[in-house]
Amino acid sequence: MSILRQIGKKHFELATYWLPSLATFGAASSLGLLYITDWKVVLQYVPYYSGKFKTEE
Repeated sequence: MSILRQIGKKHFELATYWLPSLATFGAASSLGLLYITDWKVVLQYVPYYSGKFKTEE
């Protein structure tokens, strides 16, 4: 028996209610990962945080 046969209209309706929460959680997790890993490729363009990566010539 396939899992797709068990998913009905109610399941899709419930999933749409969870989408904003999942998107918010995903965005917060992504920002947290960037902060923890200190990924210079992306964080050099963040206005306040980019001061950490300035090189003196």
